[in-house]
Amino acid sequence: MKKIVFLLMSVLMLLALAVAGCGGTKEESKEAEPVKLLRVGTEPAFAPFEFQKEGSAEFTGFDMDLIRAIGTKLGYKVEISSMGFDALIPALNSGNIDVAIAGMSITDERKKVIVFSDPYYTSGLIVMVKKDDAAIKSFNDLKGKRIAVQIGTTGANKAAEIPNAQVTAFNDNTAAAMELKNGGADAVINDSPVLKYYLQQGGSADAKIVGEVMNSEDYGIAVKKGNEKLAAEINKALAEMKQNGEYAQLYKTWFGEEKK
Repeated sequence: MKKIVFLLMSVLMLLALAVAGCGGTKEESKEAEPVKLLRVGTEPAFAPFEFQKEGSAEFTGFDMDLIRAIGTKLGYKVEISSMGFDALIPALNSGNIDVAIAGMSITDERKKVIVFSDPYYTSGLIVMVKKDDAAIKSFNDLKGKRIAVQIGTTGANKAAEIPNAQVTAFNDNTAAAMELKNGGADAVINDSPVLKYYLQQGGSADAKIVGEVMNSEDYGIAVKKGNEKLAAEINKALAEMKQNGEYAQLYKTWFGEEKK
């Protein structure tokens, strides 16, 4: 009789353990919440905002650090894709990407088809010529000259205003600068920080900046029209970064000076 009672108690204990074990397994088998993905498009040929170091597949630069930091604040995994500058807005509107960040100036024309975040950088256009060029001293001296620009930029739009100028558009600033270096162009028009960075990285051996910065313009992070919720989230994260000093640190890292 004792053996039977002992056996019954053992069976009951095993059943209790099994039930408890099943409960634990059910709890543990709950699927983890899916990671939110932020699909970012850029044109990595606009140093120091976005570029790839020689031999590296990693996207680096001020914009890249900024969007990754914003993504982290919002709980997103950031996935960055490379594409041509002129393909960014179509990619947004077709839903292939969620965000475009590529030193994109906020313009009335672009605001008709996309939504911009609050400005995150104020830039302007400037002229670069060969180091030994004494004839071109400012934008006003470019009439009838050969101008190299980067396709889809406000610099390209500005060059189109120059009377009788021969304007050639290139996929990136490096190619435009090489056209100047090789004698195929008399000047390059592009964003001031981009041309200054080019000179700092060795371009000053062959080229120089002339004239004053023109057309002060703000850069914004672009999202698809109808996705104002994401734009608002980005604005909130950006404001937090500016308040807590993260933005200032990134700015100093890439531009070597405090944000004014």
